[in-house]
Amino acid sequence: MDETEKLIISVIDSRRQDIIDFADDIYKHAELGYKEFRTSERFKEEMKNLNLSIEDGLAITGVKAYLNQEKGNNYSLALMGELDALRIPTHKYANKETQGAHCCGHHAQLAGVMGAAIALSIPEVAKELDGQVEFFAVPAEEYGEVEFKNELIDAGKIRYGGGKCELIRIGAFDDIDLAIAHHLNADGNRIGSGSCNGFVSKVIKIKGKAAHAAGAPEKGINALSAATLGLQALGLNRETFRDEDSVRVHPILTKGGELVNVVPEEAVIETLVRGRTLEAFSDASVKTDRSFKAGALAMGADYRIETMPGYLPEIPQSVPRELVEAFAALTDNDFTEVDKELHNTGSTDVGDVQHLLPVLTFNTGGIAGGLHQDDFDVIDDETAYILTAKMFAVSAYRLLRNDATLAKTISDNYKPKFKNKDEYIKYMDSFYKIEEGSYR
Repeated sequence: MDETEKLIISVIDSRRQDIIDFADDIYKHAELGYKEFRTSERFKEEMKNLNLSIEDGLAITGVKAYLNQEKGNNYSLALMGELDALRIPTHKYANKETQGAHCCGHHAQLAGVMGAAIALSIPEVAKELDGQVEFFAVPAEEYGEVEFKNELIDAGKIRYGGGKCELIRIGAFDDIDLAIAHHLNADGNRIGSGSCNGFVSKVIKIKGKAAHAAGAPEKGINALSAATLGLQALGLNRETFRDEDSVRVHPILTKGGELVNVVPEEAVIETLVRGRTLEAFSDASVKTDRSFKAGALAMGADYRIETMPGYLPEIPQSVPRELVEAFAALTDNDFTEVDKELHNTGSTDVGDVQHLLPVLTFNTGGIAGGLHQDDFDVIDDETAYILTAKMFAVSAYRLLRNDATLAKTISDNYKPKFKNKDEYIKYMDSFYKIEEGSYR
């Protein structure tokens, strides 16, 4: 570690309690995607306290704070933290108003970005950065509440369900050359990233006919029964998914009727259809549609299947040795490097950003329980929050020092999948499809 890095670490250590208090506040006031208004405001407050210029209202709740804007033409680096939580009302810190809980640890990302901003913005450090740093709080990484997001789409407020996808669309990544992302990890500290699944999302509505469930069931068409048959057909299709394609289809029933004594007139199902490749989740998407059409046919019901773009697969991305060595020093060598062959069957909109520019990823530990589960908890503030802040900050410094030579080398050697955001938007929009039919 050189003298500037020692200063970065010293500053973060001196503000340790402020960073932890911020993390705890976000942890205990979780909000869901595109609804993170309080979280966004809290992040904005911290950035204003550092006298950074701010742009807000990006994809509804997104916030950017800028350091060294005058150096943006040389290079621009984004440190990303996600704003949203999951709907897990049984978690000990579940927000009673939103039913949200940070069981994926996005609050730790925000705390890390906030801590990095504290250190990088002091004049002695900022002058050593030969580029702009954007502290970027991004909305709606967790892909849930599909019907709510469809309402936002219908109202013209967004076009895509994923926050980074929407930020790409509106041009919020146009001025960024490279980004750094973080996630908490139950297996401890890691650096680098493998691949992960992409997906499309669906809202499936089965329309039947209401009737008295006991007195005249023969006069009704049971939408719930049609949906149940569709779920069974989908289950039987699972053996046709190849193991190497890592297909995951996991529907939930959000509506199954109105009253117990009325034949259900409408059933609504939300699902994501995931796969390792475009071909894999496209094939699974066709089989999912076919299954629910079959259920509707069997019961003589109507159907409406709306398919929307989700996330693109994550691209394996190695991290330069300079950052690996920094992580080794910060963790006392308590870390692992991710094998680029590692595949995660989950999904993230980081993959969408990677289709346009490089994203370097690191993970920190300090947690217990399972991600996306109500037993999730942070048990080591130093690892979850403070180490995260130090790695964000030291990485930014190493990337941008000496005329941003390291960062520019990464960008020069990167081969994006799309030439520009217009190509990306055209590709994403190709997934939109609505199918309707009647078997009455």
